[in-house]
Amino acid sequence: MKGAFEAPFLFWWQKAPTRAGSRGSAEPSLAFGTKVPGFPLSRERRWWCDRLGDDIRAIDDSKARLRLESSIAPWRWAACAPRPKLRRLSRSQGPCVSSPHVLHYSAFTDRPEGGNPAGVVLDASGMATADMQALATRLGYSESIFVQPGEAGAFDVRYFSPLDEVPFCGHATIAGAVALAQRDGPGTLRFRTRAGLVEVVTAREDAGIGATLTSVAPHVLPALPPGLLDQALTRLRWSADELDPALPPAIAYAGARHLILAAATRERLARLDYDFAGLKALTQAHELATVALVWRVSEHAFAARNPFPAGGVVEDPATGAAAAAFGAYLRALGAVQAPTDLHIVQGEDMGRPSQLRVHIPAAGPIRVSGRAVPIPAPAQAG
Repeated sequence: MKGAFEAPFLFWWQKAPTRAGSRGSAEPSLAFGTKVPGFPLSRERRWWCDRLGDDIRAIDDSKARLRLESSIAPWRWAACAPRPKLRRLSRSQGPCVSSPHVLHYSAFTDRPEGGNPAGVVLDASGMATADMQALATRLGYSESIFVQPGEAGAFDVRYFSPLDEVPFCGHATIAGAVALAQRDGPGTLRFRTRAGLVEVVTAREDAGIGATLTSVAPHVLPALPPGLLDQALTRLRWSADELDPALPPAIAYAGARHLILAAATRERLARLDYDFAGLKALTQAHELATVALVWRVSEHAFAARNPFPAGGVVEDPATGAAAAAFGAYLRALGAVQAPTDLHIVQGEDMGRPSQLRVHIPAAGPIRVSGRAVPIPAPAQAG
């Protein structure tokens, strides 16, 4: 039975001693070094080269790729360090895909059982968009962050919910920044996101490492689109008289768009039983990341809840992007005297209490601060 070996980078096939292979056949070996004409060096293959060095053995091939035949069944790399293992791969399983190292953090908390969990990949340079989405879907967190290493503290960053890519995510930014600080030491980081450049400062605190993100330039829409409020209230199963008249509904942006609705009572905020499919369709139609439900505890303290059906998540335990947008909303409304600081408590009603600190300057971007801690991987992550 003819088969192929797979290694996604350049090499030269050389005759070498064989050793016993699968089913009693001989397994050929590959020697690293000389380029094979017509075999392109893609970013993914370069990624594997950097990590495997001369510890290579195999190749797969389809059409334009170089084909090498052996007498055993197809195999592929299943891990990349320190010496990759080979495992059987049926041809229907497709091409070789690297398995990134995934960290698991919870943001806006100093306890693993609190905060908002996020998957963190600190080196996503070899991952395709489809691979990132598949991993985020498998993890099931409200968002996961994928970091591509840069120079001098600058990183290209992407965020994925279980359903789609999002332009910016506050809690995953905090989680990723703390993970980088634990690996490289605290300092200033620059994340290049789809929403723009986001600076994050990490520092050691009594309970671990904290991070402060500075949002992109925020803004608040002067008015809601016609019909949006009535449709949102219907899908939330709220009534207009359950809203706080001192904090009128609005759409605010600080990296992502959020519909802000203020409850008149804590009891109204505590009851969350909404039409998931209906609110998902509505938020997608208006390009809203979440609906930010808030209740004013005191002059500088708020309780919050954030339905996130557009991302496939019933509720977000902590939403840094919404906190930044909410800070911009309060400043534009004149509901706070800037510069000032806010304390937002989120996630209490779903059993994952989170603490978000928001600094609102007199003008410009909003700063959101919090801690993050490592957590165990979910069972479905393997």
